[in-house]
Amino acid sequence: MMNPMISIAGRAIGAAHAPYIIAELSANHNGKLETAMRIIEEAKKAGADAVKLQTYTADTITLNSDAEEFRIHGGLWDGRTLYDLYLEAQMPWEWHQPLFEHARKLGITIFSSPFDFTAVDLLESLNAPAYKIASFEAIDLPLIKYVAGTGKPMIISTGMADAEEISEAIEAAREGGCKELAILHCVSGYPAPAAEYNLRTIPDMVRRFGLVTGLSDHTLDNTTAIAAVTLGASIVEKHFTLDRKGGGPDDSFSLEPLELKALCQDSKTAWAALGDVNYARKSSEQGNVQFRRSLYFVKSLAAGDVVTADAIRSVRPGRGVAPKYFDDVVGKYVKAAVEANTPVDFANIEGL
Repeated sequence: MMNPMISIAGRAIGAAHAPYIIAELSANHNGKLETAMRIIEEAKKAGADAVKLQTYTADTITLNSDAEEFRIHGGLWDGRTLYDLYLEAQMPWEWHQPLFEHARKLGITIFSSPFDFTAVDLLESLNAPAYKIASFEAIDLPLIKYVAGTGKPMIISTGMADAEEISEAIEAAREGGCKELAILHCVSGYPAPAAEYNLRTIPDMVRRFGLVTGLSDHTLDNTTAIAAVTLGASIVEKHFTLDRKGGGPDDSFSLEPLELKALCQDSKTAWAALGDVNYARKSSEQGNVQFRRSLYFVKSLAAGDVVTADAIRSVRPGRGVAPKYFDDVVGKYVKAAVEANTPVDFANIEGL
């Protein structure tokens, strides 16, 4: 069976390992470096494997235009221009070094999603251990190839991409030299309804593309993410904030600290529960074997008496012979006298 694996900062990621949990900081810094620092601290406390930034400026991701096509219609950011939204949400580039240093001091992996070549160059100067391509950039094949040229592990989110576009992104990464590649199933709604996630796509992606596969989850709780782990997701990425009511662009669909902690714990429990195909008796069951059903005499019989159907019953505990031998025992003779409420023993049944 296919078992792809990658490694980020020494942490193995794949089906044979516990899910890799990424806390997406995104725009939840809300313009304050201290808030970004605290988010990293809380992600570490919650048990996340990594925290992820987004590296862009309003000028590197869009154009400063009020034209209709640059304006958002509907949803969380209705009425705003792209430039205005990204100007508010951007992570100042001068913050990156102190944030990387803070994360490394705390012992949590930190990397980012670059949105243009200059962002990659900045992150390379900070020795980022991996890169994430956001869903909206999955069709930017030159950017994917440029990231691949770093030789670092890459994760590509596939929201809005069809199977052909996913294949093209993978091919671009391979052509650029990427050796360790993962993809994330994603629905790029903010928030996204659980019913639109079609999680059965995840095992199909594993079979179809042969890569480490995970989930970028924009639903409002952890149910979808836990279900994804049971279907083979090796990575789970969730937006993370200190306060869902913080008023920032991404706060309202992000997890709070206790929810992230629950995700880290419950996803690992779900993964551990998958185990292997195994019909053997488990260690926790051993002490209860004695309480399974077995055949007991419910009447006292003298030596040589015939065992009638009303003389034995299937009851707990399991000290006698298995209930499947009921018909074999009925009609036979007991070799020695038996008392009621004692187990049926083959050694005392004539002819068995």
